[in-house]
Amino acid sequence: MRRTSARLTMAGIVAFATAASLTVAAAGPGSATESAAPRTLAVGSPTGFGASTTGGGNGTVHNVSNASQFTSAVQSSGSKQVRVNGTINLSSMVKVSANTTIIGVGSHARIEGSGLNISRVNNVIVQNLTFSNSNDDAINVEYATNVWIDHNTFTNPNDGAVDIKRASDRITVSWNRSYNVDKNMLLGHSDSNGSEDSGKLRVTYHHNWFDGTNQRNPRVRFGNPVHVYNNYFDSVGSYGVASTENAGVLVEGNYFENTDDPFHLGEGSSDKGSLVARNNHFVNSGSGQQGGSVNSIPYGYSLQSASSVKASVTAGAGVGKI
Repeated sequence: MRRTSARLTMAGIVAFATAASLTVAAAGPGSATESAAPRTLAVGSPTGFGASTTGGGNGTVHNVSNASQFTSAVQSSGSKQVRVNGTINLSSMVKVSANTTIIGVGSHARIEGSGLNISRVNNVIVQNLTFSNSNDDAINVEYATNVWIDHNTFTNPNDGAVDIKRASDRITVSWNRSYNVDKNMLLGHSDSNGSEDSGKLRVTYHHNWFDGTNQRNPRVRFGNPVHVYNNYFDSVGSYGVASTENAGVLVEGNYFENTDDPFHLGEGSSDKGSLVARNNHFVNSGSGQQGGSVNSIPYGYSLQSASSVKASVTAGAGVGKI
């Protein structure tokens, strides 16, 4: 099995451990420290449509521990890496600039109260953060390309956990855990937006833990192909994956448990899309609905046996697992 976003080389372990051992104690109120010797802080590398994402690369490192530091850092120009220490309390969505890596330190870094707006930018990584109680989405992605959302935990957003829309493209969503979420992951916001979205919205979802989420895991419009592979659907409420409005979704090698409706065509007033399902594993779950054809997946990947996905994902998805 290839777990490029979770398995580390020894050099990567040393680099991340070194970064995690830095302190922000020297920063005064409202200020952030910056590293004089930048290193690449993101752990691993993305697989799938977001594979070319490099985020802030080895740009300037900002160590932040409050909302003003965080906002200033993620909106600064140039390549930058933002290390989040503790809880960042936000009152509204914060826009993230291009060429940015945002990474939580340890297992307790948290964005609380609102979320991130990745809009009209390129090249963003968000890794190892808990997003809780957002008054909007936890992460909103629109008109953005080359985005990697990896090893985060999402709980209790007012709207979506990760919504991707408006001509966004080349994105990977991997090794995240969502729980206590209704509208989990929307891909394509409107049936009437085909002029912008057709030929875009190509997203890979792999090794995510949909832990009792209710719907939109994901709900897809127009994107073709969208690749949903090696995820664990655990007691999903309304439905797992929905393909609508000319979308083409490959649902492959997933583990569905206690999920009556694992995948289907159409949703609400949206017309049916296409969905191909293969090599999935079902435990106390429905068999799903599929039909039509899906464009071929244009990248190489290693597919894990579906029956082993539950153990891997529950052990490896979410904050503190990189």
